[in-house]
Amino acid sequence: MGASWLHGVCKDNPLAPVIGKLRLPLYRTCGDNSVLYDHDLESYALFDMDGHQVPQSLVTEVGEVFESLLEETKKLRDEHSDDMSVMKAFTLVLEKRPDLRQEGMAFKVLQWYLCRMEGWFAADADNISVQSWDEEELLQGGHGLMVKGYEPVISSLAEGLDIRFNHRVTKISRRLHGVRVGTEDGKVFEADACVVALPLGVLKANVVRFEPRLPEWKEAAIADLGVGNENKIALFFEEVCWPNVEFLGVVAPTSYGCSYFLNLHKATGHPVLVYMPAGRLANDIEQLSNEAAANFAIRQLKRILPNAAEPIKYLVSRWGTDPNSRGCYSYDAVGKPHDLYERLRTPVDNLFWAGEATSERFPGTVHGAFHTGVMAGSECLKRFAERCRDLEMFQPVMAKEDELITPLLISRM
Repeated sequence: MGASWLHGVCKDNPLAPVIGKLRLPLYRTCGDNSVLYDHDLESYALFDMDGHQVPQSLVTEVGEVFESLLEETKKLRDEHSDDMSVMKAFTLVLEKRPDLRQEGMAFKVLQWYLCRMEGWFAADADNISVQSWDEEELLQGGHGLMVKGYEPVISSLAEGLDIRFNHRVTKISRRLHGVRVGTEDGKVFEADACVVALPLGVLKANVVRFEPRLPEWKEAAIADLGVGNENKIALFFEEVCWPNVEFLGVVAPTSYGCSYFLNLHKATGHPVLVYMPAGRLANDIEQLSNEAAANFAIRQLKRILPNAAEPIKYLVSRWGTDPNSRGCYSYDAVGKPHDLYERLRTPVDNLFWAGEATSERFPGTVHGAFHTGVMAGSECLKRFAERCRDLEMFQPVMAKEDELITPLLISRM
């Protein structure tokens, strides 16, 4: 119900040594440079609201138009000193390039492409910065679905660590020679240093009090970074009742009205479809009960497959309102610089910072979160090395990775 992909299936991915060593299988959903970010157009089926399948030739043609629109928005950055939203940039481009305008079914398909872009950033196009939408470093090797999820990775990394569940932190106090961390049930933990890897949404909600207050530049980084929302409604069926493609899509006159279903049967063998709304639509669906949210997804499915069976089980995520996340992952907001990620990562005394929202290179990704965690640990150890001559007391929590990296296991059916 959370992170599912490895973005960049290559040895340069910070998570590659861990995933390779565990021999975890990946299912390739696309190669490099796909217009759909983490999917390509090899295995899909798009439908209109009346259940008519959109010709593949039209989907390919509109995909090329969408790529042209994105390229044209880059040119706007040289013409306009002020930032603007991706949506506004598209409007300006279409005024200058009427040849890129689409009508009828092609317009609806274009909205579906925009819907998928909004899913990548977990935010609506009118909130995404046109100056920074392409600042993320995309690793080579395409994108792979973690067939067994990320649980085996988390369990491996957690082995041997003293992890306290159900300890919600409410206060972090930094002192001259240490930190004190308080939880909502009144427990207090003292340490030499602290790595803060709280989700950006939790930091924004100010439910954790820092004493003394964080510097203004750190508070500004927390306030100015965007935090998006994308949810999953997983529908489990008795048997497969849909086309044998990787994803199903519903096109509509607006990106808000478009739909996207991931077919997990292709990757896992289980008869499961996952409906994935993002941005404002994800927020609106969170206002519904689990049953109503599942019914909403089922109605979208039956628009394209009227004879689809009813699911026998369902799961609904609520990342936007979950008190332990308060959002999905970060994005570059309009008018805000991309270096906010680095500012959020910069240590404050003996507080070190990690998480996807502190990754200037790989924001919004698991490998970005992991990479910043490794950096925070290294910076913390370096700080102790400067203060202490005798380092024999410090035992590394994680053993160094073998120099020979085990190749990643990835396939496509």
